[in-house]
Amino acid sequence: MGTSISALAPFIPSDKALGESLLPDKAVDLNKQSAGLMGQLSPITLATLSQYMSVINSYYSNLIEGNPTPPHEIRAAQREEYSDDPSKRDLQMESLAHIAVQQWLREQSHDLDTIYSSEFIKELHLRFYQQVPESLWLIRNNKGEVVDKVVPGEWRKRRVDVGRHIAPDHENVDDLMKRFCEIYHPKKYQGDRKLIAVMAAHHRFAWIHPFIDGNGRVGRLFTDVALKAVGLESYGAWCLSRGLAKSSNEYKAFLAAADASRQGDLDGRGALTEKGLLNFSDYMLSTAIDQVSYISGLLDLKDLRKRIKSYVLARNDYRVPGMSESLKTNAILVLHTAFIHGELERAEALELCAMPERSARRLLSQLKSEGLLSETTSKSPLRWEIPEHAEPWYFPQLSPGM
Repeated sequence: MGTSISALAPFIPSDKALGESLLPDKAVDLNKQSAGLMGQLSPITLATLSQYMSVINSYYSNLIEGNPTPPHEIRAAQREEYSDDPSKRDLQMESLAHIAVQQWLREQSHDLDTIYSSEFIKELHLRFYQQVPESLWLIRNNKGEVVDKVVPGEWRKRRVDVGRHIAPDHENVDDLMKRFCEIYHPKKYQGDRKLIAVMAAHHRFAWIHPFIDGNGRVGRLFTDVALKAVGLESYGAWCLSRGLAKSSNEYKAFLAAADASRQGDLDGRGALTEKGLLNFSDYMLSTAIDQVSYISGLLDLKDLRKRIKSYVLARNDYRVPGMSESLKTNAILVLHTAFIHGELERAEALELCAMPERSARRLLSQLKSEGLLSETTSKSPLRWEIPEHAEPWYFPQLSPGM
C-alpha cells in the first residue's frame, strides 16, 4: 500500500497548538537575535567567520553520525596532512566533503524555489558523497555484512528501518519529496510560521528518510541553507549542528518522539502526533537561540578585544603552542580594528601600529606570516583571519580542545 503525503500530517503544529505554546515568541526572538548579530558584523567579517565555522559545523554534524574527527584533524586534512590510519583518513575526507558542500552553498546563494526542490536536495547528497571515499558508501547490517551501497544523488531503492520507525516504501519517496518541497516552501507561511515550518520540516525529512544513507548530514545542510534563505542572514557565523551535537541524546529522542502516531483526539488531526512535532520544533528553536546567543557573546566587541589581548599576552609568555616568537602589544588594536571592519587599508594598518614605519611594517609582516592577517596581493587590504593557534583565545569552548 502506498504512502501519501497525508501520512506526514500535521505539517506544522496547528494555530491553536501554537497559540498555547512559546514557539511563536521563540521564532520572533531568534529572528531578533540573528538580526542583532548581523548588525555586529561587517560583510567581510561575516564571510571570514562563515568559512571558519564551516569546519566547526562539519565537526559537529559528523559527530552526531558517529564520526568524531576533531577540528584540528580536519584542518590538517585541509593542508593535505592525513592520518596514516586508513579509517581515520577516510573520516577526514568525509569532513572535507561536508565543508566543500557548505562552500558551494555560500558561493551559489540559491533562491527559495531552487532550495525547495527535489533536484536541489539530490544535488546536496550528490556533492557530498562524490567527495566521500567509496569505502564509506557501503551499507552494512548489524553483523558487519555489506547489504547495499550508496548511489550519490539518488533516492533509496529499498526499505529501511530507523530505530522503531519504518520509513515509507522506497517507491513512494519521489512523490513524497516533491510534495514535501511544495508543502514546506516558505511562500506558504507568514511571519513566525516561516521559521517554525523550517524546524518542523527537519523532522519530516528525517521521517521520509529519502536516501539509503547520509540523511542526517543532508538534512542538516538543507536546514542550514533554509534558515539563511528565510531571513537569518547571520547564519554561517553560528551553526545549529553545534547545539544539536552537544544535546545529541535529546535531539535523537525528540526526533523519535515526533515519529509517533497521533495519541487521541487531543493530539491534533493528522496521522502523526502534533504534540511530538510541537516539542521537536520547540527544541530546535531553543537550540538555535542558544547558539546565536553564544556566538553573539563571543563576538561582542569589548569582550573580543579582551580575548585578543589575552592571546597577545599569552604569546609573550610563550603559552601558545607552536608559537615561539613574541608579539608586540601594538598588535591588539590592529587585530581588533581588522575584526570590526573585516579588513584594513595598509596605510590605516600602519597608522594603528603607532610605531616607527619600519617597525610597523615588521609587525604587519609578522601578523601576515602567522596567519592573523591575510592579503590577496602585495597592495590589497589586510583581512582579519582566525589561525588555528589563536582559536582557543579568540573563541574559547567553541569546539573540543579549546
